[in-house]
Amino acid sequence: MLNELSIKNFAIIDELHLTLGEGLNVITGETGAGKSIIIGAVSLLLGDRAASDMIRSQADAATVEAVFDVSGNERVRRKIADMGFPEEGTLILRRIISRSGKNKVFINGQAATLSNLSSVGEMLINICGQHEHQVILNAENHIDILDEFGGLLSARENYGLMYNDYQRIKQGIAELITLRNRREEKMEWLRFQLKEIEEIHPRENEDAALSDEKKILLNVQKISDWADEAYDLLYGTEASIVTRLKDVQNRIREIKKIDRQFSLDEAEIENALITLQEASLSLRDYAKNLFFNAERLTEVDERLERINRLKRKHGGSLENVLKRKREMEKELEEAFSVEESLKKLEAEEKTVVEKLRQSALGLSESRKKAARRLQDAVEKEIHALNMPHALFSVRFRNSETQDAFGPKGVDDVEFYLTANQGEEAKPLNKIASGGELSRIVLALKNVLSRTGSVASMVFDEVDNGIGGGVAEIVGRKLKAVSANHQVICITHLPQIACYGDKHIYVSKKTSKGRTVTSVEELDEERRIEEISRMLGGVNLTETTKKHAREMIHQARLLSLKSGEKTC
Repeated sequence: MLNELSIKNFAIIDELHLTLGEGLNVITGETGAGKSIIIGAVSLLLGDRAASDMIRSQADAATVEAVFDVSGNERVRRKIADMGFPEEGTLILRRIISRSGKNKVFINGQAATLSNLSSVGEMLINICGQHEHQVILNAENHIDILDEFGGLLSARENYGLMYNDYQRIKQGIAELITLRNRREEKMEWLRFQLKEIEEIHPRENEDAALSDEKKILLNVQKISDWADEAYDLLYGTEASIVTRLKDVQNRIREIKKIDRQFSLDEAEIENALITLQEASLSLRDYAKNLFFNAERLTEVDERLERINRLKRKHGGSLENVLKRKREMEKELEEAFSVEESLKKLEAEEKTVVEKLRQSALGLSESRKKAARRLQDAVEKEIHALNMPHALFSVRFRNSETQDAFGPKGVDDVEFYLTANQGEEAKPLNKIASGGELSRIVLALKNVLSRTGSVASMVFDEVDNGIGGGVAEIVGRKLKAVSANHQVICITHLPQIACYGDKHIYVSKKTSKGRTVTSVEELDEERRIEEISRMLGGVNLTETTKKHAREMIHQARLLSLKSGEKTC
């Protein structure tokens, strides 16, 4: 239940705090005072679109905050806990709209997303206004209304899971058929590409090794000369380093014969001598084996060109060539398994289609039973709303063929109405009278309120196109709805306002060149004055006051007789 609503800097509202109660809360006031603006602010807590032009002039941000009592609503409390927000008996929703575009949402003081707000808000409040009229006029929504009334949403959800599985299989079959149709052409192309790589048969890092070999072949004479020169310097001449090092070794021996304290280790010279001799022999052998091989250079060039051609074709590197080779081998392997996979999916489809058909037919049968109950319930309501000859019907257009399966079953549901005796039944969206439509909406809401789980219902423009005795009946119906739900109703009609358990008056005034909206809860005397104003205009008379007192008294008596909640 919505306990408190606070609005700041929203439209013409400067700052407003509204306390609501159980039962029927009526909101009245002169046209343009800001009554519907309050409903617009509540809509923001349901996730409706926000725009900077909603912010009051000269303010930087607008804030809407609502406090709900959810102590007895386990469904909402579980939802809040599942989303990770603090779960308490009191729920506080707050939304801030900023001109800078940095809008914020809070649930129990913790930052939240607009999706979080919407999913929680829709479980708490249902707004029945001009938008609700459009929802009910749209035939696409009729199946949802029927399923909600019939308690079939869970069964439809189970069907939906099967339907999604069916769609997945259908998509898989379509993809496999497409792959099969293209398979021969693609396989031929893959074989050609793969054969080209296999014929060249490149090895990992082969291009780098060939490039190194080519460099050597092109520089054979240079490196041969350098090897010979290095050999001569180390060993090949009388003045070589090895010869001189042997002389050094002899000098050290002579020194040690004379000076036994000389500490240089002769073995170090011996080791250096051995190392240099081995290096000189390696240089000699290396130089002997070097020769220019023009035939091999040609082979290397041709091999590099073939590898480079593959590299240009398959990603610019030998690594990518080899990777692509593995991928094509895998694709060829998978292409051969298409028929097997297709047969498997087609067999799976048959099983799922049979289950889907049974589920859809069962859902359809349950809908038809629910439709008969809905027709009876709505007709009873609209007859009581001074439409004694009206006939309400739920019409089905369904097919059991496989192609007719939809996300909600095989049924196409639409509501029809015959407003007057002798008239042909027409779809709801063909109803011309706003008063008839308002009564149909109210009738549906009253019927659905007995099965719905939303704690608070808001009615805006429910009195559109009606008056007199019909308005009084609408007032009674709203009172009846308030026995199961908190009802908030904006009305211009005294016949409805007199049934309120709490009466809130909205007014506006100009202060310092700015329009300000304010609200007040009316006591008994002020309530009589307001209903008098609604009956007779600005100038209140004792006659209109007496009439107002009588209307309130009669409303209380009727409520007591019907066992409804009283003021």
